[in-house]
Amino acid sequence: MKKSKNNFEIDGIDKIILKTLMSDARIPIQILSKKTGISGAAVHQRLKKLEKTGIISGSQININPKSLGFKTLAFIGVFLDKAIRNNEAVKKIEEIPEIIECHYTTGNWSVFIKVLCNDNEHLMELIKNKIQTINGISRTETFISLQQQIIRQIQL
Repeated sequence: MKKSKNNFEIDGIDKIILKTLMSDARIPIQILSKKTGISGAAVHQRLKKLEKTGIISGSQININPKSLGFKTLAFIGVFLDKAIRNNEAVKKIEEIPEIIECHYTTGNWSVFIKVLCNDNEHLMELIKNKIQTINGISRTETFISLQQQIIRQIQL
């Protein structure tokens, strides 16, 4: 791995490690060692460098929300009455467990959020009783996802 200006350039071995981990983050270092042709210790050192530089920002287990009863996925564009209210509103948004992502955006909305709900009724209650009651939020626009058609990591 080489540093160039503010970015880090990854080499072929780093790419093999990253691509393999993107398909299975729990793969043993021993298997990565065989795939890359370098020692387990060298793989471990490269992983630490990739983490230190921020190229790897963690690993996670993905839970299927539908298996836990979350059948409605929606995106909500949030309009603030004043842009200065953003931090205050986001602090309150963060307290709502159904909200799984929140983005400060350009365009029509001040904030764009992603929510998971049990059903449309749950979504309606969430919007009406939790989101729209936050000080500074003037209105919302909701888009219900009918089907997620693409999910992927960035390509190397």
